[in-house]
Amino acid sequence: MAKYDKADIERRMKGAIESLKSDLAGLRTGRANTSLLDPVMVEVYGAMMPLNQVATVSAPEPRMLSVQVWDKANVTAVEKGIAKANLGLNPMVDGQNVRLPMPDLTEERRKELAKLAGQYAEQAKIAIRNVRRDGMEALKEDEKKKEISEDEQKRGEDEVQKLTDKYVGEADVAAAQKEKEILTQ
Repeated sequence: MAKYDKADIERRMKGAIESLKSDLAGLRTGRANTSLLDPVMVEVYGAMMPLNQVATVSAPEPRMLSVQVWDKANVTAVEKGIAKANLGLNPMVDGQNVRLPMPDLTEERRKELAKLAGQYAEQAKIAIRNVRRDGMEALKEDEKKKEISEDEQKRGEDEVQKLTDKYVGEADVAAAQKEKEILTQ
């Protein structure tokens, strides 16, 4: 049974890019973005739950997020959860609604966030290269067991390298877009 599986290699590389995009979406750019609150966990009903399971998050204005809490008893827990998440936001409770004005980003903070975007991209590229290594090793193993020919191994290695280049490029583009977005707000 051949170990090399191109579809699996590509799926894992795509996963690294999806993960990167979700990490980048969580970086604050000065504009209100509902995905900014995705990592927020809230302690309700004796358990930790993601914020989006106890409230509706919206961005009614470019510099304001609004969190509509479904159960009035959870408003304080939501406020605490947002404060604990260390996002640099100052929650203001208004009945069952928690408003989050977006503070201006300082030049220093912008540079830190841009650097963080670069670090996220580097982590994604490392993950992609690890998948590449797994693919190359599987091809070598298959060739050693005589399940594929040497030519098939070379073709497979070329395929894996092309996928690697494609997804590393996607990681670079995603990070560059986010850095530009952060630095030009």
